[in-house]
Amino acid sequence: MTGHVLEFLGETKLELGPVGDADGNWRTGRDDAGVLWLVLDKQNTGMNTISQDVIRELDQHITAAEADLPKALVIRSAKSAGFAAGADISGFDEMSDEGAVELLHQAHNVLDRIEALNCPTICVIHGAALGAGFEIALACDYRIATPGASFGFPEVQLGLHPGLGGTFRLPALIGASDAMTMMLTGKTAHTQRAESQGIVDVVVEERHVAATIDAIVSGEIDKHEPGLTSRAFGFDQARSLAARQMRSQTEKQAPKQHYPAPYALIDLWENHGDDRKAMQQGEIESFAELLKTETSKNLRRVFFLRQTLKEAGRGDDGISHVHILGAGAMGAEIAAMAAIKGKSVTLSDIEPEPLGRAIKKAGEICKDKHLSATETRDALDRLMPDPHSYGLAHADLVIEAATERQDLKEEIYEGLRGKLKTGAILASNTSSLSIADLTAFAPSKIHFAGLHFFNPVSHIDLIEVVKAEATSDQTAQRLAAFCGAIGKLPARVKDYPGFVVNRALVPYMLEAMVLMDEGVSKDVIDTAALRFGMPMGPVTLADQVGLDVGLQVAESLSKSLRTPMPPISDDLRRKVEAGDLGKKTGTGFYDWSDGTPHPDADLNDAPDDLTDRLILPMLNACVEVLREGVAQDADQIDAAMIFATGWAPFRGGPMHYAKQRGVDEITAKLHALQKAHGPRFAPDEGWSSLA
Repeated sequence: MTGHVLEFLGETKLELGPVGDADGNWRTGRDDAGVLWLVLDKQNTGMNTISQDVIRELDQHITAAEADLPKALVIRSAKSAGFAAGADISGFDEMSDEGAVELLHQAHNVLDRIEALNCPTICVIHGAALGAGFEIALACDYRIATPGASFGFPEVQLGLHPGLGGTFRLPALIGASDAMTMMLTGKTAHTQRAESQGIVDVVVEERHVAATIDAIVSGEIDKHEPGLTSRAFGFDQARSLAARQMRSQTEKQAPKQHYPAPYALIDLWENHGDDRKAMQQGEIESFAELLKTETSKNLRRVFFLRQTLKEAGRGDDGISHVHILGAGAMGAEIAAMAAIKGKSVTLSDIEPEPLGRAIKKAGEICKDKHLSATETRDALDRLMPDPHSYGLAHADLVIEAATERQDLKEEIYEGLRGKLKTGAILASNTSSLSIADLTAFAPSKIHFAGLHFFNPVSHIDLIEVVKAEATSDQTAQRLAAFCGAIGKLPARVKDYPGFVVNRALVPYMLEAMVLMDEGVSKDVIDTAALRFGMPMGPVTLADQVGLDVGLQVAESLSKSLRTPMPPISDDLRRKVEAGDLGKKTGTGFYDWSDGTPHPDADLNDAPDDLTDRLILPMLNACVEVLREGVAQDADQIDAAMIFATGWAPFRGGPMHYAKQRGVDEITAKLHALQKAHGPRFAPDEGWSSLA
């Protein structure tokens, strides 16, 4: 076939020679200069992942290159979404059952042969190169990045470490300290940092990629050489000292008993960091063993829970202009995220000062999200302070983010009558008020729903899309699609006190306060929760949320639910009355002047039932909302709790944990707690259907 043309990002056009053709997951061919192009274009997907088929086909292409050596080899992606999102995780279960070690050896062999080719090998990266995609790039001699490219090893989030040579190629390239930090944290190196670290050799605009490849082939661009720090860790004593420090730092974020992968990586590097061959064999064997761990299985489950919510957020939302009522902490962050993701946003408030703070906050979020100067300018241009609410008449979606007071929200909705365009959606960011009760005051019942964001919006991905009986299916679907459009995960739930997340979370926080009233210290309580695997203890969480907000939600649920809640602590009420509201005022149950508390107390004298008193009420509430049909299924509950609260992800979610621990054991424990502490621990009747 002649005249085979590939176009990249609408700028670079490549006409390949006679062998150019679509061949499986790779498009291949040689250009007029004798350069062999291998262009990854995985079938039936919008983003490349590295599967066994992709590696097997790559093997065939490298074999052909070895037989007929090109002037240079260029690997890049045909997908506009980026280079590659990592390994195809859907094949991991099968891989662990069918001899992972052999499959990994085969993949390593392919990348080793790319590395050994007797011609320049060049990887061109736009967008993300993650996991196995990053490892393919590392096997090449040169890496060219376009602005916006990013690199990372997120395997630790799956209970794994890099498995296709990343554990030895990245340290050899940028030094062990930076490389181990990337692998242990899963953090991404964006374009500028990747260039400064030496991950990429050149950063150019897409229109200059072809010229840069020519320069490499002509010998005009030198390869990156590691610095002295890379060689320093060739000594056993230096690695051992660094490894001890790594374990100490890792233990603070990911305890070994829950997350074995980081420690397996540290051991591997400490033992074999000066011996590539041993490191390679150790990487393969360690990766294969980690695949079998419960932690990795559960974290892979969490990955697919995320994918399911992403799917729920696909589609056209029909929303280009968003107006937000209320420029407080929540409204400001909602506005920023919508503007960053391309929505036109107007933001109003009854006072001018919050509007100024909101614009400043938006700039901070842009920086935190690694937006370029141009991207930041464009996002801020889309975000308009609107003290007189002129944007209301043009908005496709109006989000009310006012204070959590029924009378105030009713007044706001009454004032919107006749001001919204036909078909506009009104959504409330309420965290505890009944959507059904609010609907009575909405200008259009079918176009009204709850849109419950979590604080901080810029960091927490989940949004509960709350459908009242009067809400139309189309409205709920458009709101779910809006969540997807702004990079969030929608959980479509029914109207119910606390919806899903707060219904489960509030008993956790209130029970902690009951325990404090009984004389158990806050540090002991929070430490018990942290050691179970929660990202934050319940007392710290209450301070983080805001004690005033927590009190409002607790009072609302206590009035609305038929099932009993833990009693509301007098100490909580006193702190709210005194204005000690937690993190936002600097003092709550903790002093926040030195940052987020990190309790680490001795649990030897803690009550024997301490952890179960905190955790089992959450499980009981999850079973209740499943029985009531608030959530669509148990998986959605697990996803909501993990992505809104960080609920012990290595356990796979509260419902999954309940099934793994055993329904009979949990209900027996709840009965025992009920006998000891009262009816709030009575097992929900829904447990019987899970047995």
